[in-house]
Amino acid sequence: MENNQEIHQKKKFIGIQFECCNVYRRIYVNKDNTAYAGNCPKCFRKVSIRIGEGGTSNRFFKAI
Repeated sequence: MENNQEIHQKKKFIGIQFECCNVYRRIYVNKDNTAYAGNCPKCFRKVSIRIGEGGTSNRFFKAI
C-alpha cells in the first residue's frame, strides 16, 4: 500500500505563491481533471486554474 507522500509525488501539481499571505503551496488536479484547484493555507482564499488546449507549460504562478 502506498503512503500519502508517494501518492502526492505521482499526482500532477503546479506551484502557487499566494501573495495574500506570502506563502507557497502546491495545488493538485481536481478529480475531473479539468483544473488545478486549491487554497491558501493561511486565509483559505481559493484558486482554480483551468486545464485546456492552448494553455501554458508554466508550472509556477502567483495568486494576487
